[in-house]
Amino acid sequence: MPRITVPTPDDILFTAQMTVQIGDINYGQHLANDAVLRLCHETRMRWLAQQNWSELDAGGAGLIMADAAVQYLAQAHHGDDLRIEMGAADVGKSGFALRYHLVRVSDGKTVARVQTGMVCFDYTVQRVCRLPEALKTALEAV
Repeated sequence: MPRITVPTPDDILFTAQMTVQIGDINYGQHLANDAVLRLCHETRMRWLAQQNWSELDAGGAGLIMADAAVQYLAQAHHGDDLRIEMGAADVGKSGFALRYHLVRVSDGKTVARVQTGMVCFDYTVQRVCRLPEALKTALEAV
């Protein structure tokens, strides 16, 4: 059976802690796959806010998610506290990857590893744009 492998972040830019909410649970009574991406999105938003940015203006450009890969390694359940470590990779002319490591705090077990491909986007003209120097600097700050 083919499986993807998502690496853990080499360097941690930001760490968030969140509790699995009842709305994050699927019919199997564990963390739903869409909730994993929402938790990563929330982590990204918190990091951007720490920089005084948003997804509409991250150092001079908007951001748009181009792709995502998720590797599930363990279940998480309602009430579990998760530590989400985020790092950057593959910083290029117009985009970069963000890597997330979701860890259950109670036992240190890895729940999932996620990578999102982020592209700089000019929302006013609706097209890809160059990575701003301020964003590049922040992504490489570790």
